[in-house]
Amino acid sequence: MKKFLFVMLVACLFVMAGFASAIAEPGACTTIQDGILLTSDGRAIETGYDEWGYNYQAHIFNGKYCDAYRNAAWCQAWKNDDLEMKWNDAWLSNQDCDGDLKLDRFFGFASYKGSGAWLTNHQKGTYLDANNKKQKWTYFVKIVAAPADAVLSGGVWFAADGTEIGPSIWGEFAIIQEISNDTGTKAHGVMYLSPYSAGFGRFSPDH
Repeated sequence: MKKFLFVMLVACLFVMAGFASAIAEPGACTTIQDGILLTSDGRAIETGYDEWGYNYQAHIFNGKYCDAYRNAAWCQAWKNDDLEMKWNDAWLSNQDCDGDLKLDRFFGFASYKGSGAWLTNHQKGTYLDANNKKQKWTYFVKIVAAPADAVLSGGVWFAADGTEIGPSIWGEFAIIQEISNDTGTKAHGVMYLSPYSAGFGRFSPDH
């Protein structure tokens, strides 16, 4: 269930902030402070947290799960779960440099692959087990855009030297770390750790 939530949260960032193409000539960029940048549904983006929990300037979302989807009807089963997301400029910038008045993604690259984009996602919540006892769970994941020379094989991204990077998610991305704790299932600790790197530095396009 938690991994399903995570996959849907990745989609949320694409939908709510708009999916801007990357290649554009260098020039003046429009910032959030200019007051004219918009989300894909036409809402003005401002500095600081908006009513849903997005702080586009600071690259963070902090709120309830359904707040990430503007309280959509389909996600009400998880409306009490807490969610925090953090990302870098390549994932979703806090300015517009390609002139479409939406926040840029993978600016200067043809796609996310090789851009150095990353996202972290931290969820937590509670549930009642079969004995009507309250249980607590947390889930944390790191994902990165696959390096430009990475190879996808069998649903897993591999570095050019053959080292496993991590399971593929959303096509051009790889999971490099997952941590789960659940008092009900007794899950505890690291579920997955990339043999290539669990940090973001090795995925920078300048690395």
